[in-house]
Amino acid sequence: MLNSQTKLKHQRLPFMQGILLTFIFAAIASYLASFSLFSVIGPLIIAMILGMLWRASAGIRESVLTGASFSSKKLLRLGIIFLGMRLNLTDLYQAGINVFILSLIVILFTIPLVYALSRFLKVDKKISILTACGTAICGAAAVAAIAPLVKANDEETAVSAGTIAILGTAFTLLYTFLYSFINLTPYGFGAFAGGTLHEVAHVVAAASIGGTESEDLAIIVKLTRVALLVPAALIVGILFREKKAEGAPSSLPIPWFILGFLFMSGLNTAGIVSEETASFLVSFSYLLIGMAMAGLGLNVNLKTFKKLGSKPLIAGLTGSVLLSAAGYELVLLLGLN
Repeated sequence: MLNSQTKLKHQRLPFMQGILLTFIFAAIASYLASFSLFSVIGPLIIAMILGMLWRASAGIRESVLTGASFSSKKLLRLGIIFLGMRLNLTDLYQAGINVFILSLIVILFTIPLVYALSRFLKVDKKISILTACGTAICGAAAVAAIAPLVKANDEETAVSAGTIAILGTAFTLLYTFLYSFINLTPYGFGAFAGGTLHEVAHVVAAASIGGTESEDLAIIVKLTRVALLVPAALIVGILFREKKAEGAPSSLPIPWFILGFLFMSGLNTAGIVSEETASFLVSFSYLLIGMAMAGLGLNVNLKTFKKLGSKPLIAGLTGSVLLSAAGYELVLLLGLN
């Protein structure tokens, strides 16, 4: 009996070490993201990079990886649920129908486009859909939310999130440079940035050049895209569910954590929780998702990017260019300038 208890303690210790390691990397990433030099990348991607660099330089024991995997899978779902507190559906409604139309068209246009381009380039099916959803919806958070629904492994998820990080950062810098040349008002530029950039961090960084008016609308448009993660995840889960043997019913995947995300946004909209509590829960959600991304990084071998990374990047780049062009035209056509 004593030996079994000792053995259990020895198993729990590396498990807890793995979780603690992801917490440390998430905390460091959050701190680094507060500096302008790193803010454009965002804490989620920084946490993933820290995890990958740690494994590449120091290595990690298999027993410790169990705790890291717990963060990347279980804590991820909890983080996505609490992220719903960022959404106030009333704000989205007050922004007007054209903001919703812009976000909807962007997603309907981008997901099939990037997916088709990726498959044309012989990219793996799961990486293709993850890259497409990350580009269309909300970057690494969308990749992380969709990954369990398509049963993507850590390497497939990391390649997709890494691709989105590279492209989103590059396009954020490009948008900042082009602001003075693309003939959009600050309001229009906010709609353009919110409708076409990948991460929330990218949107805020780019729109800030247009001032408060630009930044406020950019965030509303972006959060409208985030809200559409719910139906997008449901549809992707249905389309990518595994087929059963002939004659057996095919099970419908129910992403409870996505429904939890929608439930939390409903609580926030109803005003059941205070602004301070909602703000705390959003910060907590980013910590949990940051731990998940760190755990993801710890499970990834950097050689994977050499093997799988170039073709998704080409597809994502082509799709992002076309998304920017389409988004610009939509802003003008919908009278958001």
